[in-house]
Amino acid sequence: MPVELRKGQKVNLSKSVESNEFIINLNWTQTIKKKGLFGTTKSQAVDLDLGAFVELSNGKKHCIQALGNSFGSLTDVPYVMLDGDDRTGESTDGENLRVNGKMSSNIRRLLIYTFIYEGAANWQQVDGIVTIKCPGADDIVIKMDEYNSNNNMCAIAQITNIDGNFSVEKLVNFFSGHELMDKHFGWGFKWTVGRK
Repeated sequence: MPVELRKGQKVNLSKSVESNEFIINLNWTQTIKKKGLFGTTKSQAVDLDLGAFVELSNGKKHCIQALGNSFGSLTDVPYVMLDGDDRTGESTDGENLRVNGKMSSNIRRLLIYTFIYEGAANWQQVDGIVTIKCPGADDIVIKMDEYNSNNNMCAIAQITNIDGNFSVEKLVNFFSGHELMDKHFGWGFKWTVGRK
């Protein structure tokens, strides 16, 4: 049975992540309703992107996301890979980050985030849900259930490796861009404008 996290709540991931791949899935409502002139309503597609900041045990840091074509690698550094870019939300599988559990000793922490690449920042209608799937364990569900933000970026969760034990904490904090989110969590990347 899935375990749904509350904001600020931390849970340990299954020990089986050490020998298996685990998946972080983002799914969302593909279109939202937008009010037009004269009270008309039209549908608008929303392109939501999943990404992660990854810090390795040697201190090296990586940014995994479709923007900038930085999809990562499962078999090489940073052992985290984005499996594609769903620009419409029409894929029933959404977007997935795959993490190589066999290399878990090399991973110190991950910051999981999403941002609205195209479309209005209407998080309530987008109804984003992140599910962490570990072999042999219940799914962990993180709902993006705070809607009072016009910012287009959301830090969803942080996964931390302490002495070989992964724990996940629900964040759901909103920011106006990558750089502000980075500063808030102290990652220290240097940012430039990117395109898909």
